[in-house]
Amino acid sequence: MAKRDYYEVLGVSKSASADDVKKAYRRLAMKHHPDRNKGETDSEKRFKEAKEAYEVLSDSDKRAAYDQFGHEGLQARQGGGGFSAEGFGDIFGDVFGDIFGGGRRGGAQVFRGADLGYELKLDLERAVSGDSVTIEVPTQVSCERCNGSGARKGSEPTTCSTCGGAGQVRMQQGFFSIQQTCPACKGVGTVIADPCDACHGRGRVSKTKKLSVKVPAGVEDGDRIRLSGEGEAGRNGGPPGDLYVEIRVTPHKIFEREGADLSCEVPIGIAVATLGGEVELPTLDGHVSLKIPPGTQSGKVFRLRGKGVSTVRDRRQGDLFARVVVETPVNLTDEQIRLLRKFDEMVKAGGDKHNPRADGWLDTVKRFFDRIS
Repeated sequence: MAKRDYYEVLGVSKSASADDVKKAYRRLAMKHHPDRNKGETDSEKRFKEAKEAYEVLSDSDKRAAYDQFGHEGLQARQGGGGFSAEGFGDIFGDVFGDIFGGGRRGGAQVFRGADLGYELKLDLERAVSGDSVTIEVPTQVSCERCNGSGARKGSEPTTCSTCGGAGQVRMQQGFFSIQQTCPACKGVGTVIADPCDACHGRGRVSKTKKLSVKVPAGVEDGDRIRLSGEGEAGRNGGPPGDLYVEIRVTPHKIFEREGADLSCEVPIGIAVATLGGEVELPTLDGHVSLKIPPGTQSGKVFRLRGKGVSTVRDRRQGDLFARVVVETPVNLTDEQIRLLRKFDEMVKAGGDKHNPRADGWLDTVKRFFDRIS
């Protein structure tokens, strides 16, 4: 059966660049790899076909011979042997291994340290004004006694005899050559015969670090501050991770915050709500006087411009929204009850002059029942 054109196999044009060829092969390898298509002979055939095409088109000399003479000329150039299993092993390590996180390494693997998280609780005042806070973070740091090598002082890690220091080994499975992490050194490339007595060969020790965190003014609940390099120490010479400090603003006794705006409830008595007056209102900058007009109803919201806060993202000052709540008096004396009842009778006698909303609501209720009766 005649072989398909290699460019057709990979789905690229004859003018395709080396990168285009590599990308096309990756796409097909992912789609038709036998591990993902167990028992599907058509996928296995296309997988092998794509690898053969890639070996030729990724090699400039082989590609030139193929472009000029086709399959026959390529076989003549190779002595009729087709493409080699050894050559395919290189393809698998360089390209297909990259897809699944492996790949050929020129030396031992290094491992970046893990990122850490820390929850920093702040009250509203400190979150708004900003602060410098000292925190203590348990982490893994490089062992000072062995300088992170894991080997006892005076000795050194030795090259892994299984992988020769590469950190990976190549396993031959019939026609295929697969590259994987070395089982002896776990990808490090070295083994420790005489471990450090401080870190027991791990190269890292547990330590609680004290760090100063500069909290910018205006941070909000859920904001994160990144401290680069303050995470866990890396392994085998790898870089350290980062520390992410997450802000948690504790609930305030008076204010609620939404972005740059603050809100609060202000209880007032019946007399103030009826006759009007002034109440003292707290803000984060001090106290202000809030003027209550006569006849103020419970739930009325007053807006105090510029009495809110600013945020990290916007330095403009927000507003304070004060919602008044008319408080019903309790624990009245007999005399107070008598006077209140007399007052209520006088108010009712005035009809909607004194209670426009109540009288209007009663009229609405009456019409509703008249309609359904």
